[in-house]
Amino acid sequence: TRGKRLITQETKNEMKTILAEIQSGQFAKEWLDEYNSGQHLMEKLRKENAEHPIEKVGANLRKMMSWLFKKNKKEDVGV
Repeated sequence: TRGKRLITQETKNEMKTILAEIQSGQFAKEWLDEYNSGQHLMEKLRKENAEHPIEKVGANLRKMMSWLFKKNKKEDVGV
């Protein structure tokens, strides 16, 4: 019920722009340049994302999900 508010025309236009960058090879070139230059931007973004409040909340929630830490048993397969 909130999708139309979240995915606006501006969002759709930006997604089309990103798709065009992928299709043209521009994104791949940028990624290869980043990789070949030592991945400094990628590491910066990883650090920023790891420090985001939602990641801290997620870590706390996962600690409460004991089934995530069980050894793979037959009854746990597919969970």
